[in-house]
Amino acid sequence: MGRGWWWKVAVLAVAVAVWRAWQGGGWDKEAAFRLAREWSENLGIWAIPLYVSLHTLSIALCLPSAIFFETAAPLLFGFFPSVLCVFSAKVLAASLSFSIGRLVFRSSSSAMEWAKRNRYFNMISRGVERDGWKFVLLARFSPVPSYVINYTLAATEVRFLLDFLLPTTIGCLPMILQNTSIGSLAGAAVASASGSKKSQFWSYFFPVVGILSSVLISLRIKKYSTQVSVSEIPPSKNNTDD
Repeated sequence: MGRGWWWKVAVLAVAVAVWRAWQGGGWDKEAAFRLAREWSENLGIWAIPLYVSLHTLSIALCLPSAIFFETAAPLLFGFFPSVLCVFSAKVLAASLSFSIGRLVFRSSSSAMEWAKRNRYFNMISRGVERDGWKFVLLARFSPVPSYVINYTLAATEVRFLLDFLLPTTIGCLPMILQNTSIGSLAGAAVASASGSKKSQFWSYFFPVVGILSSVLISLRIKKYSTQVSVSEIPPSKNNTDD
């Protein structure tokens, strides 16, 4: 099976434990929460580097596993350490994906031609030309998967440090807070069910903040998209009466 099989089993065990805890199945919720903690503690100092590496690769390889990694993190490390872990993975994955994408698109004319025929690429390219880093920031707030944004932006002429990396580090925070808060909320529910008196204020506060931020950001994205659509109307159509 290879040396990498054990972490797959461990991740699967944590996924099952979290799902059963949420569903209120026959397993003890406190035991499920303890299983996740024990997995992290058994790895010791390697738990966080391993987690960041796996999450980074999952994003760079375009695997739809980000929500799982980010909601499971608080069960493994606690809320604030999990935010730092997910943030590190997001930034590293964005940098890796952008570098790979830029290498591919600049070394392959066929790949670049394919990108230019893609409607999504054309929209991103026009947005970057018009608003630069502001557009990248808004794209990070959108529900579009981060790996799609990373590779699409790599095909444009956007600058890496100021126009890509800086707005990425800012724009990924609201979604990170929201996703990690879901896991933290699950942990708080388990702690409450076990009779723990520990304050869970932050576990309930951040999900609310994340959801409200998502709503406000979605409204802003809708407004921006309308502006882009209007700006795409050819001048001849606006001056038909002249």
